[in-house]
Amino acid sequence: MIHFRKPKLARHLMLASAAALGLSATGAMAERGADGQLNILYWQAVSVLNPFLSGGTKDVEGSSLVLEPLARYDETGTMVPWLVDEIPTVENGGVSEDLTTITWKIKDGIKWSDGSPFTAEDVAFTAAYCMDETGGCQQAAQFADVASVEAVDPLTVKITFSVAKPFPYGPFVGAQSPVLQKAQFQDCMGAKAPTCTDANFHPIGTGPFRVTDFKANDVVVFEANPEFRDPEKPAFSTVVFKGGGDAASAARSVLETGEFDYAWNLQVEPEILSQMEAAGKGELVSAFGTSVERFEVNMTNPDPALGDKRSTIEGGPHPFLTDPRVTKALSLAIDREILVEAGYGAAGEVTCNLVPAPAAYASTANDWCKTQDVDAANALLDEAGWVPGSDGVREKDGVRLSLLYQTSTNSVRQGTQALIKQMWEAIGVETELRNIDASVFFGGDPASPDTFQKLYADVEMFTNNFDGTDPQSYLANWRCEEIPSPANNWLGGNNPRFCSEEYDALVKELAGTAGLEKRAEISKKLNDMLVEAGAIIPLIHRGGVSAHAKTLGGVVMNEWDSELWNIADWHRVQ
Repeated sequence: MIHFRKPKLARHLMLASAAALGLSATGAMAERGADGQLNILYWQAVSVLNPFLSGGTKDVEGSSLVLEPLARYDETGTMVPWLVDEIPTVENGGVSEDLTTITWKIKDGIKWSDGSPFTAEDVAFTAAYCMDETGGCQQAAQFADVASVEAVDPLTVKITFSVAKPFPYGPFVGAQSPVLQKAQFQDCMGAKAPTCTDANFHPIGTGPFRVTDFKANDVVVFEANPEFRDPEKPAFSTVVFKGGGDAASAARSVLETGEFDYAWNLQVEPEILSQMEAAGKGELVSAFGTSVERFEVNMTNPDPALGDKRSTIEGGPHPFLTDPRVTKALSLAIDREILVEAGYGAAGEVTCNLVPAPAAYASTANDWCKTQDVDAANALLDEAGWVPGSDGVREKDGVRLSLLYQTSTNSVRQGTQALIKQMWEAIGVETELRNIDASVFFGGDPASPDTFQKLYADVEMFTNNFDGTDPQSYLANWRCEEIPSPANNWLGGNNPRFCSEEYDALVKELAGTAGLEKRAEISKKLNDMLVEAGAIIPLIHRGGVSAHAKTLGGVVMNEWDSELWNIADWHRVQ
């Protein structure tokens, strides 16, 4: 049986702003474009508007103003039809009894922003685009086990899987898996994909806005899509989507100065946010989903002396981070409660899991990490043969226990870095800190040495999450085939370069498993394998925190899809 309703999220939704919910889509709407300009600030600037070429949340969310999936998740994590009339199920005949096919019926009358009809051919093309083995589709995990995608007729598309698929909602569901226009991208297949600059910067979409100007890592300007299916929406005629700065300045621009209407991802110390909000120009909105601030640990050797083989499988394993005793010691040395108190307040919780929610999917096997235990950490390193040197830094076979620890630039992350450096120093680990501008770190530029996918460091810290509440596609990111490398333009979700036949087999088993209880059991095993191997060191289950002007209505915070998922409903209020 296929379920759509998710476990109750009462605890999590308590943090959703009641004010924001009150300004829902039921508020008064003006005619299309009547509310003028909307100013949005994502301090991590958008690099590209094609989410198949970037895993960065800012790129996925920026794209969501233009590109849309067939279905998406609402603010409760419930799957809702978007470009279709209903969600296919076994009960309504949209999913075959043997669970090997799903058939989507597209709404009649949907047009691309250039006025051409949106058809099943576009959907089938998008699958071929992402599944092209000569490319490096960032969202390939969404298409796992897809055997074919067929346009049955102009409004019907049938996806056939190579195995029974109890949860067949990976392709074309959620902001990470939208539909591209075939006519625009058909000459951009495979290795050509990153070279199609105009298409990647100015995608034609079905969403409420279309791109009029794009400056990578700076600003995107949108205007209302004249072909949007609801003639009264969007209320705003233009959107200026600015990037750059930092989280604190973004918060200030909405809460204190009123320069912007909306600011995203306000990873700012909670007391500072409260002071800003007191200025009265804006309000904070927050909700929990599946976001986890964590370490991704390099299982390969990042030594610059390896040249092109640096941080690749071909360059060999990491000299010491493949030893689970070392990574467990690093985890045990961290006092996560202090990290939450210092940087997150009510918008953070200690976690030892990569998949922290829904509750049924949250493992308890790694709860040992919830309590700092320096003695146990030191004992593990002693057991592994790491001996303190004359300067207190542990050594083994002439190798110092020294780490390069990188993350993006913002005050909370740099504060966290400083705290963890001290905690690791207490167990004889030397740490060099590095921070990189977020636009570069999450930018996905294969020519840059500083992207989170290249991981030219020993460990890196950041947050990401997954659309909806089923972690199957998310956990598939750590399969061997998802390792970023020069061969796939450094795309792929497996930043640690973790590779396990057992893990890959368990992902396949999950893909063919029905029933929430069994699916949760397998998901927890996968989560535990990553944690126990030391590929992932979870730190904090983060609630999303953003801010909007008090003159902006319709904002409904959503941590299960793009935060901008309902921007067609946003409007100006007095």
